[in-house]
Amino acid sequence: MTTAPQTLDRAGIAQRIPHSGSMCLLDRLERWDTESIHCSTRTHTQPDNPLRTAGGLLAPNAIEYAAQAMALHGGLLAAEGSAPSAGFLASARSVRFSVARLDDVAGALQVQARRLSGDTNQILYEFAVTDSDGLMLAEGRAVVVLNTPLATGATAS
Repeated sequence: MTTAPQTLDRAGIAQRIPHSGSMCLLDRLERWDTESIHCSTRTHTQPDNPLRTAGGLLAPNAIEYAAQAMALHGGLLAAEGSAPSAGFLASARSVRFSVARLDDVAGALQVQARRLSGDTNQILYEFAVTDSDGLMLAEGRAVVVLNTPLATGATAS
C-alpha cells in the first residue's frame, strides 16, 4: 500500500492540483495531516506571476495561495488511486490583510490551512499566510464546495 508523501516539490504539487505552469503558486509542501496543511512559496516575488497587475501582487491574492493549499490538502486526503473531489472556492469570510501587497514581502510566504468542518458537499477551512518570520499577512475562512455541477464542469441538460 502506498501512502501520500509528507513533503512535495513544485512538480509534485502541480500533479495534485488543477493549476499548472505559472498558475501553480506553491513551491513546497512542508507538512500536512488530516486536519491541516503547511506550504511555502517564493512565487510572489516573480515578475511573471500570473496574478500580478500593474500595481503589483496585491494582498487579496493571498486567498488564491490559500485555496491552492486547500486543493492540495484535498488531493492528499483522497483515497489512493482515486481522483480528488472536484471543488471550487465558494466564499471567503472574515478575511483580514496586514499588508497591501505581497510582492514586496521578503523571503518565502508560509501558507497554512486548517479544516474546521466538512462533509461530502462542502468544507470550511481557516487559513493564514505569513512571512518567513511569522508576521501575519492575510487570514480568514473559506468554504470549498465539492461535487457540484459547477465544480465538475457538468452542464444541465
